[in-house]
Amino acid sequence: MNVRRLAAVDMYGSRGTTRRRWIILAEFLVGVVVMVTWGSWLLSSSNDLGGRAFGLWLTGAGLNYAPLSAYALMLMRRGALDAELTGVDINRELRRYTVLQLWVFVPLSLVVFTVRDTMARRNNSLTP
Repeated sequence: MNVRRLAAVDMYGSRGTTRRRWIILAEFLVGVVVMVTWGSWLLSSSNDLGGRAFGLWLTGAGLNYAPLSAYALMLMRRGALDAELTGVDINRELRRYTVLQLWVFVPLSLVVFTVRDTMARRNNSLTP
């Protein structure tokens, strides 16, 4: 799972319009802010286990939007999205990532994937 590619494919969609890029960026930013805020509020204000469990899940799932937001902001630079998707079969990737984006619902999964990929890139760049 490549979170940067997920953000890129989602931002591009089937036609790569500028409007879609802005909508997806807004979705990612609103997702992290609203879900983490609401989840934190539920964690602190709920008296029952179910409310706290939902708050914990909501916070963890909301944090998945943080790396998506960061990548989307990077990909908004002129030419960055096109460079990321150069040589990529967009239709195939859309089908693939439509299913893989369900990882957003697994708390902290995209955060873990991002950290894993960052560490792997760092280790590869240090190896002579």
